[in-house]
This record gives sequence, C-alpha cells and structure tokens, in this order.
Amino acid sequence: MSVAMIGPEAEAHLNWLTLCEALEAGHRLPAAEIADTLLYRGKDTLLNRAAWIDGLGQLVKCATIFPGNATQGKPTINGAVTLYSDLTGELDAVVDFHLVTKWKTAGDSLLSARHLARPDSRAILLVGAGTVARSMISAYGACFPEARFTVWNRSPAAAEVMAREGNVTATTDLEAAVRAADIICTCTMSQSPLIQGDWLRPGQHLDLIGAYRPDMREVDDTALLRASLFVDSRKTTIAHIGELKDPIARGVISEADVQADFYDLPAGLYRRRSEDEITIAKNGGGAHLDLMTAAYILAAWRGR
Repeated sequence: MSVAMIGPEAEAHLNWLTLCEALEAGHRLPAAEIADTLLYRGKDTLLNRAAWIDGLGQLVKCATIFPGNATQGKPTINGAVTLYSDLTGELDAVVDFHLVTKWKTAGDSLLSARHLARPDSRAILLVGAGTVARSMISAYGACFPEARFTVWNRSPAAAEVMAREGNVTATTDLEAAVRAADIICTCTMSQSPLIQGDWLRPGQHLDLIGAYRPDMREVDDTALLRASLFVDSRKTTIAHIGELKDPIARGVISEADVQADFYDLPAGLYRRRSEDEITIAKNGGGAHLDLMTAAYILAAWRGR
C-alpha cells in the first residue's frame, strides 16, 4: 500500500467519540515503549517524541514550540508526524502535524472528562483563549451537548475575540468563573499557578493541559491536595512536568497520590468515585497518544 499523505482535509472524517474509543482500545494493547528528547533555547523548545506499540505501529513526532511566534501572527507550535507499519516498519503515512496534535490533545482531555467529570456537567470554563481552548469546545460538545462555555484569558481582548466566534462567554473574573464551573480546562503556558485550590467546590473536574515543562504550573498545591489526581501516563508526567514534579519534590504530594493513568482504564480504576469528589486529570500528551491518534486518522482516511 502506498504512503498516505494526510492533510487537514481528513478532519471531515473524524469524530471525537470514536477517537475516544480508539484511545481506549490502544490502552488495551501492550504498554507503549516511548522516548522523548527535549532541547531548549530560552523559552523555545525542540521536542522529539517516539512511540512503539506492539500491534499498532511506530510513530515519530517532532515538535517545535516557539512562544514568541504569537507576536508575528504565526503558530507557536509546528512540526512533523510520521507513522510506520507495525508489521514491516515501512512508512505508512505522513500526517498533518497540527491535525494530529489537535485531535490528540483534545481527545486526551475528553477521554478523561468522560470518565471523571460528572455526567450532568454543563458549565465549562476554558482558561486560555488559544488554539487548544478552541478545539476543546467541539471536543467537550460531543460528550456534553448541553455545555455552556466561559473563557478567561490573561489578555481579555483575546477572550473577547473568542467569545465573538459563538457559544462562548468571556469573563475577566477568574475566581468567580472557577467557582461556577462544573469542568475547568486550563490551556496556558503559565509558569505560576492560576487556579487556587480554595476556589474549588465539591464535584468539579479539572483538565490540566497547558503545563508541559518542569518550570510550569497551572494549579496551586491546595488544589492538588483537595483533589483525586489522575494522569494520562505516569511515564510522561510525574518526573517531567512541573505540575506534579515540583510538588512531589517538595513533599506536598507523592507519586502514590496519582490514582490511575489510562492504562488503568481496562481495570475500571480511572473513574470518579463519588458525586462530591474533585478530580484533576493532568494531560501530558506523549508519543503513544500521538500514535493512537495518527493510526485512528489513517484508518478513518482509508475508510472514507
């Protein structure tokens, strides 16, 4: 079979709920072998991620994260994705980087919300008004069709622009918005906590997406102590991302406080245990999730 060159046009054939099913199926396969290489120049990052899942294939994803691009009207994240055959190691597909990243990132947090958020959740707060926050509107909408969205952004003007795009209300009062939300989704590059644990109320669910470096935090220690903690992958979060690495190093929490990751889904451990429980899911991404997502996209593209 020839190499598939898959661009943004493939999005018309994708569905958030079937992606979640593909991600769950991927976590029933043997555990992925993954390896990350991170290089830094100031605030700029070069990230190479590789994954191999026996029975699914291999993937290499190269990402560049240049926060300063925003001032030039350019994407802050760019890169390339290559997908290889599980049977022969031959190149199966070159998949649009932004397509894979969008669906992997949002699908990751949607899968968490499906298992951890209360089914009656309606009020969803997006903290951040960038590309990821925009993708979460359609992702959450697939699982919570009656959702009402509020957006807060450090720059209020960006939140207002997002609100004008429809189905979103902008706010400048982050504390009030957090207190009113059923689901809180953070999509920022903050290096200091934005969400205070004292603002949280019983029954809420938080999807933490933004922090991806050791020097980044989106919620404070109190929030971590009040919540049941979950991650998409222990391997890609606990020792690598400041949201967990920093408080673990200071003895605020321990690795044992992370109750489950996606590989615990088949055993039923990745779940909410009571209506009043506060749940936090740390979205760390990981090349194995890119692999599952890219394989899903390739299958949808071939079956179109």
